[in-house]
Amino acid sequence: MTKSILVTGGAGFIGSNFVRHLYKKYPDYRIIVLDALTYAGNPENFPKEIKDSPRFEFWYGNVTNPEIVNTLVARADVIVHFAAESHVARSIFDNRIFFETDVIGTQTISNAIVKNSSVERFIHISTSEVYGTAETNPMTEEHPLKPMSPYASAKAGADRLVYSYWATYSIPAVIVRPFNQYGPYQHLEKVVPRFVTSALKNEPLTVHGSGKALRDWLYVEDTCERIDAVMHAPLKKIVGQVFNIGSGEDVSVLDIAKMVVEATGRPKSLIKHVGDRLGQVDHHISSTNKAAKILGIKPGRPFSKGLQQTIDWYASNRKWWEKIEWMKHVPIMTKSGKVEYH
Repeated sequence: MTKSILVTGGAGFIGSNFVRHLYKKYPDYRIIVLDALTYAGNPENFPKEIKDSPRFEFWYGNVTNPEIVNTLVARADVIVHFAAESHVARSIFDNRIFFETDVIGTQTISNAIVKNSSVERFIHISTSEVYGTAETNPMTEEHPLKPMSPYASAKAGADRLVYSYWATYSIPAVIVRPFNQYGPYQHLEKVVPRFVTSALKNEPLTVHGSGKALRDWLYVEDTCERIDAVMHAPLKKIVGQVFNIGSGEDVSVLDIAKMVVEATGRPKSLIKHVGDRLGQVDHHISSTNKAAKILGIKPGRPFSKGLQQTIDWYASNRKWWEKIEWMKHVPIMTKSGKVEYH
């Protein structure tokens, strides 16, 4: 069946992986991407086959612009809303744009959906950061929301705004909260590609604080399969619901650094500890029970396997990441008030 899928933020890391997933798996689907091409959005994330396809449309624009959003929403059967500013450290250093994009952008999309009853479902991509540090392990979808950074609070605002539009206007909304993602095409400001590319160049792998913060990590293709399941599940089973998207496996940042240097044959002396950052979450691990029960989702690949696949991709695609290497180090405000580049 032919469908038109609007993917906001589709040139970013998860968005572009999801576009490639849809294009390959559903030859009858038309894909419309809206992206402002900020530093994290890259048109080179789409292979020539997709860019030249009559099934693919790219629109350059901001999700906060009602005119372009209304135009595209009116043409969509399904909307998958990735568009957001998405880096904890950058939100601490410069936070205004996070609220503009994440909250006002989500409101703009939601208002357009209220006006267009033809939209079959709206999948809002939230984040596990809305939970803050885990109070229970594993973290279920009922875990309290206690965002610990401006980024997390902006995403929490957008998350609850979408829920309120479902409750008030009955828009066909579903909220998914991905835990930590990694894999091909991820910007170098994120910890896994930062570690991998640093190791490949024999440069220091900088670890915040002790590095003992534990996170739940899911390979991006496994994430795409889970969003796909949300997109195709019976709507009556999922509308108004929240689903965690995680692996149920937690690994510390320090252990990842050790795994990267071992896998790349580099010495452990490359691992360097720097100051901790504000808004640091100590522990995240996802409950996968609800997604497994309702969506039929199986466990993702083990982290060790996904990490090796990620290392192999970055080793084979230097031309892609060497162009943005100058953006690898992000200014961090430490707890002492000092600005450091991590």
